[in-house]
Amino acid sequence: MSIDDYRPQFMVEAVYDLKPDQLREHGIRTVLVDLDNTLIAWNNPDGTPELRAWLDEMTEADIPVVVVSNNKHKRVERAVANFHVDFVSRAMKPFTKGINEAIERYHFNREEVVMVGDQLMTDIRASHRAGIRSILVKPLVKSDSWVTKFNRWRERRMWKKIEKAYGPMTFNKGI
Repeated sequence: MSIDDYRPQFMVEAVYDLKPDQLREHGIRTVLVDLDNTLIAWNNPDGTPELRAWLDEMTEADIPVVVVSNNKHKRVERAVANFHVDFVSRAMKPFTKGINEAIERYHFNREEVVMVGDQLMTDIRASHRAGIRSILVKPLVKSDSWVTKFNRWRERRMWKKIEKAYGPMTFNKGI
Protein backbone atom coordinates (compact mmCIF):
# COMPACT_ATOMS: atom_id res chain seq x y z
CA MET A 1 0.00 0.00 0.00
CA SER A 2 1.43 3.31 -1.13
CA ILE A 3 0.32 6.86 -0.43
CA ASP A 4 -0.23 7.15 -4.19
CA ASP A 5 -3.17 4.74 -3.76
CA TYR A 6 -4.92 7.52 -1.84
CA ARG A 7 -3.78 10.54 -3.84
CA PRO A 8 -6.55 11.88 -6.10
CA GLN A 9 -5.75 12.92 -9.68
CA PHE A 10 -7.98 15.98 -9.30
CA MET A 11 -9.40 17.95 -6.37
CA VAL A 12 -12.53 20.04 -6.93
CA GLU A 13 -14.58 22.07 -4.46
CA ALA A 14 -17.87 20.29 -5.30
CA VAL A 15 -19.24 17.81 -7.81
CA TYR A 16 -21.35 20.69 -9.18
CA ASP A 17 -18.12 22.40 -10.31
CA LEU A 18 -17.44 19.63 -12.84
CA LYS A 19 -18.31 20.88 -16.31
CA PRO A 20 -18.82 18.71 -19.39
CA ASP A 21 -16.20 20.56 -21.46
CA GLN A 22 -13.55 20.13 -18.77
CA LEU A 23 -14.35 16.46 -18.39
CA ARG A 24 -14.10 15.90 -22.16
CA GLU A 25 -10.77 17.78 -22.31
CA HIS A 26 -9.42 15.10 -19.98
CA GLY A 27 -10.98 12.25 -21.97
CA ILE A 28 -13.66 11.66 -19.33
CA ARG A 29 -16.99 10.54 -20.77
CA THR A 30 -18.56 8.86 -17.70
CA VAL A 31 -18.90 9.99 -14.09
CA LEU A 32 -19.29 7.54 -11.22
CA VAL A 33 -20.18 9.46 -8.09
CA ASP A 34 -20.43 8.71 -4.40
CA LEU A 35 -23.76 9.56 -2.77
CA ASP A 36 -23.41 10.83 0.80
CA ASN A 37 -21.61 14.13 1.26
CA THR A 38 -20.63 14.11 -2.42
CA LEU A 39 -23.88 14.24 -4.39
CA ILE A 40 -26.20 14.97 -1.47
CA ALA A 41 -25.66 15.80 2.19
CA TRP A 42 -25.75 12.53 4.14
CA ASN A 43 -28.48 13.95 6.38
CA ASN A 44 -30.60 15.44 3.53
CA PRO A 45 -31.65 12.64 1.17
CA ASP A 46 -33.72 14.97 -1.03
CA GLY A 47 -30.83 16.77 -2.71
CA THR A 48 -30.89 20.36 -3.96
CA PRO A 49 -31.90 22.35 -7.05
CA GLU A 50 -28.14 22.69 -7.72
CA LEU A 51 -27.90 18.90 -7.97
CA ARG A 52 -30.83 18.77 -10.41
CA ALA A 53 -29.20 21.46 -12.58
CA TRP A 54 -25.85 19.62 -12.60
CA LEU A 55 -27.44 16.30 -13.51
CA ASP A 56 -29.41 18.00 -16.30
CA GLU A 57 -26.18 19.54 -17.59
CA MET A 58 -24.49 16.12 -17.66
CA THR A 59 -27.51 14.54 -19.40
CA GLU A 60 -27.59 17.27 -22.06
CA ALA A 61 -23.86 16.72 -22.64
CA ASP A 62 -24.43 12.95 -22.97
CA ILE A 63 -22.18 12.19 -19.98
CA PRO A 64 -23.67 9.30 -17.98
CA VAL A 65 -23.71 9.68 -14.20
CA VAL A 66 -24.02 6.56 -12.04
CA VAL A 67 -24.07 6.64 -8.24
CA VAL A 68 -21.72 4.12 -6.62
CA SER A 69 -22.50 3.98 -2.91
CA ASN A 70 -21.69 1.74 0.04
CA ASN A 71 -25.23 2.34 1.34
CA LYS A 72 -28.07 -0.16 1.32
CA HIS A 73 -30.19 -0.50 -1.83
CA LYS A 74 -33.29 1.07 -0.24
CA ARG A 75 -31.37 4.14 0.99
CA VAL A 76 -29.71 4.82 -2.38
CA GLU A 77 -32.88 4.11 -4.35
CA ARG A 78 -34.84 6.61 -2.26
CA ALA A 79 -32.09 9.24 -2.54
CA VAL A 80 -31.81 9.10 -6.34
CA ALA A 81 -35.47 8.38 -7.19
CA ASN A 82 -36.27 12.03 -7.95
CA PHE A 83 -33.20 12.42 -10.13
CA HIS A 84 -33.59 9.41 -12.45
CA VAL A 85 -29.99 8.33 -11.97
CA ASP A 86 -28.93 4.71 -11.96
CA PHE A 87 -26.91 3.37 -9.07
CA VAL A 88 -24.92 0.56 -7.58
CA SER A 89 -25.54 0.05 -3.86
CA ARG A 90 -23.43 -1.89 -1.35
CA ALA A 91 -20.42 -1.05 -3.50
CA MET A 92 -17.95 -2.18 -0.82
CA LYS A 93 -15.50 0.67 -1.43
CA PRO A 94 -12.48 0.70 -0.96
CA PHE A 95 -12.81 -2.58 -2.87
CA THR A 96 -13.63 -2.45 -6.59
CA LYS A 97 -16.91 -4.41 -6.58
CA GLY A 98 -19.28 -1.46 -7.12
CA ILE A 99 -17.09 0.38 -9.61
CA ASN A 100 -16.54 -2.75 -11.67
CA GLU A 101 -20.27 -3.55 -11.55
CA ALA A 102 -21.15 -0.12 -12.97
CA ILE A 103 -18.48 -0.33 -15.69
CA GLU A 104 -19.51 -3.83 -16.74
CA ARG A 105 -23.27 -3.15 -16.57
CA TYR A 106 -23.04 -0.30 -19.06
CA HIS A 107 -19.95 -1.38 -20.98
CA PHE A 108 -18.14 1.85 -20.11
CA ASN A 109 -14.59 2.29 -21.34
CA ARG A 110 -12.50 2.21 -18.15
CA GLU A 111 -10.10 4.80 -19.60
CA GLU A 112 -12.99 7.29 -19.93
CA VAL A 113 -14.41 6.82 -16.43
CA VAL A 114 -13.79 8.91 -13.31
CA MET A 115 -14.91 8.28 -9.73
CA VAL A 116 -15.92 11.36 -7.73
CA GLY A 117 -16.10 11.17 -3.95
CA ASP A 118 -15.42 12.94 -0.68
CA GLN A 119 -13.24 10.28 0.99
CA LEU A 120 -9.64 9.27 0.33
CA MET A 121 -10.05 5.99 2.20
CA THR A 122 -13.01 4.68 0.21
CA ASP A 123 -13.73 6.58 -3.02
CA ILE A 124 -10.20 7.47 -4.09
CA ARG A 125 -8.68 4.16 -2.97
CA ALA A 126 -11.39 2.17 -4.79
CA SER A 127 -10.94 4.15 -8.01
CA HIS A 128 -7.21 3.49 -8.06
CA ARG A 129 -7.71 -0.20 -7.36
CA ALA A 130 -10.20 -0.32 -10.25
CA GLY A 131 -7.77 1.41 -12.61
CA ILE A 132 -9.84 4.55 -13.16
CA ARG A 133 -9.17 8.21 -12.44
CA SER A 134 -10.36 9.97 -9.31
CA ILE A 135 -11.69 13.35 -8.21
CA LEU A 136 -11.82 14.27 -4.54
CA VAL A 137 -14.45 16.82 -3.52
CA LYS A 138 -15.02 18.58 -0.22
CA PRO A 139 -17.77 16.97 1.88
CA LEU A 140 -21.05 18.86 1.40
CA VAL A 141 -21.57 19.14 5.17
CA LYS A 142 -19.10 19.11 8.07
CA SER A 143 -20.86 16.36 10.00
CA ASP A 144 -20.60 12.69 9.11
CA SER A 145 -22.52 9.55 9.87
CA TRP A 146 -20.95 7.50 12.66
CA VAL A 147 -19.56 5.01 10.14
CA THR A 148 -17.61 7.72 8.30
CA LYS A 149 -16.07 9.33 11.41
CA PHE A 150 -13.47 6.57 11.77
CA ASN A 151 -12.50 6.92 8.09
CA ARG A 152 -12.07 10.68 8.53
CA TRP A 153 -9.56 10.08 11.34
CA ARG A 154 -7.56 7.70 9.12
CA GLU A 155 -7.95 10.13 6.22
CA ARG A 156 -6.37 13.00 8.18
CA ARG A 157 -3.30 10.84 8.83
CA MET A 158 -3.04 9.88 5.14
CA TRP A 159 -3.57 13.50 4.04
CA LYS A 160 -0.53 14.55 6.11
CA LYS A 161 1.59 11.81 4.51
CA ILE A 162 0.54 12.84 1.00
CA GLU A 163 1.28 16.51 1.67
CA LYS A 164 4.63 15.65 3.20
CA ALA A 165 5.56 13.76 0.02
CA TYR A 166 3.95 16.02 -2.60
CA GLY A 167 3.25 19.39 -1.00
CA PRO A 168 -0.07 21.06 -0.21
CA MET A 169 -3.25 19.60 -1.69
CA THR A 170 -5.77 22.25 -2.70
CA PHE A 171 -9.32 22.15 -3.99
CA ASN A 172 -10.06 23.94 -7.25
CA LYS A 173 -13.17 25.22 -9.02
CA GLY A 174 -12.72 22.73 -11.85
CA ILE A 175 -10.32 20.14 -13.24
